[in-house]
Amino acid sequence: MNTAIQAALDHAVQSLQAEGVLPSDWNNTSILTRTKDRSHGDFASNIAMIGSKAAGMKPRDLAEKILANLPEVADISKAEIAGPGFINFFLNADQRFVVLDQIQAQKNLFGRTQANAEKRIQVEFVSANPTSSLHVGHGRGAAYGMTVANLLEATGAKVDREYYVNDAGRQMDILATSTYLRYLELTGQELVFPKNAYQGDYVKEIAQSIIDKDGDVHVRSVTDVYKDVPEDVQFAAELDADGNKVVLSGDKEKHIDGLIFNSQALIGEGYRVFHQAALTAILDDIKDDLGEFGVTFNNWFSEATLTEKIEEALQTLDQRGFLYEKDGNIWFKSTEFGDEKDRVVKRRNGQTTYFASDIAYHLNKLQRGYTDIIDIWGSDHHGYIARVKAAIDALGYDSKKLTVLLVQFVSLWRGGEMVQMSSRSGQYVTLRDLRKEVGIDAARFYYVMRKSEQHIDFDLDLAVSQSKDNAVYYIQYAHARICRMLEKAASTGVTFSTENARQFAAKLELEAEAEVLAKLAAYPEILTRAANSYEPHQVGNYLKELAALFHGWYNENKVLGDDAELTQARLLLSANVQQVLKNGLELLGVSAPESM
Repeated sequence: MNTAIQAALDHAVQSLQAEGVLPSDWNNTSILTRTKDRSHGDFASNIAMIGSKAAGMKPRDLAEKILANLPEVADISKAEIAGPGFINFFLNADQRFVVLDQIQAQKNLFGRTQANAEKRIQVEFVSANPTSSLHVGHGRGAAYGMTVANLLEATGAKVDREYYVNDAGRQMDILATSTYLRYLELTGQELVFPKNAYQGDYVKEIAQSIIDKDGDVHVRSVTDVYKDVPEDVQFAAELDADGNKVVLSGDKEKHIDGLIFNSQALIGEGYRVFHQAALTAILDDIKDDLGEFGVTFNNWFSEATLTEKIEEALQTLDQRGFLYEKDGNIWFKSTEFGDEKDRVVKRRNGQTTYFASDIAYHLNKLQRGYTDIIDIWGSDHHGYIARVKAAIDALGYDSKKLTVLLVQFVSLWRGGEMVQMSSRSGQYVTLRDLRKEVGIDAARFYYVMRKSEQHIDFDLDLAVSQSKDNAVYYIQYAHARICRMLEKAASTGVTFSTENARQFAAKLELEAEAEVLAKLAAYPEILTRAANSYEPHQVGNYLKELAALFHGWYNENKVLGDDAELTQARLLLSANVQQVLKNGLELLGVSAPESM
């Protein structure tokens, strides 16, 4: 219906342009939305506010001219001006039932559009270092990224989901060396484990797997491994006034780097055994973990494959005049593109930086021909946005193709107290732990119920409660309630089909029923808006509102009553609510149970 209204508005604009009221080149960027209050009609347009400046008149005056030039549309009962210049449209009563036909015709496809059919989009998300199991923070990025991709696909876009595997950086060397040190311990040597190494028991398990396969072939003297290595950090027994550790001596970074260097030198090619064993074990665990969470990827992109692409990217930047040498380092002129300072891309020792890999990776993405690139990063990566966009522009591409969505941290609360977490120490709540405690559905739902940039306080007690306050339970219960109602109808001899019941739709005369119908009709618009703004919570909020309308109506009105025709109409309304709830939950990665 909104397309018919929009066509009528377009006709009015063309007429006003012909009369000289609006400039001939005026671009109509107004929007047509469903009203929240049905006393204001079914749809509202802000066209008069958008066009008032171009027309050189007050919005209400322009609105009057627009109304005077609107063609007749059979399904519109009236249009009127409201407030500062909104134009509200009221549909004929029969038109409100059209949504029932649409839902039944399209079933699980209802709400989906081809609005983004011309787009080919890559969504890169999670991309956690393969150095430990995924924690609850990674879980939010996983749920959010998967849902954004689902929404974009539901609006017609071709979407590739990608995980960037950081398998070539320093963190992997720290993990590999941590594994080697545990290997030496397990083969009978004593050592003081580095404070900056990976502490979790999973490191011992990887080390044991290497012993099971290779025995003691990689054993070297601990004395040689620790030879000439800078002292590890030493902390004071007491914390400072702010609760922070006080460094007495040593340097944890130089200490672990020395151990990495010595380990590589001592076991040579054998070092790859520890590197690959750790990488494979952790990456396989991550893949399994995400798969169980309903999160899948089209591509797992290896950082280690970027060597040639890094050289290509740096050569391109150099040829375009955006690299220079200073103090033996090679710098990128990122300040010329709005970054706060220039960035090192190659150190004096010839090693390229993490940033150089980021440049090469995004060059690779751009060369794959995507119309849009969406990176979903942790909020601690905020400072990277400007420099990556600068590099894209410097390479000769349009940085507007890149959208970076920052996902804020997650705090877990149990029994009114925050759960403490630390990744490096291995003391953190894993994604598996969360799923075991609250279930996949609650985790997927609550992870996306805030804008990505908003912090989440995840109440574990609420997520498992069977109450109205638990939104996912409330929505799922509405779906299950309808399933049970339809089963009861069949068991009591009521023959129901949506096709036959449609003839009785006019029996839905209550205001509460009109509100449910209007809410059902709003779903496609909500879905498209959520996709285009990368805001899954809009769908979640919509489902909460639809469930609330249904529960309120159901609690006040008997569905299976003595009036056979009214029963058919109310079963029809319920069945359509069930379908839309199922459609929306599916996009969020949440199940629609038939019983609870």
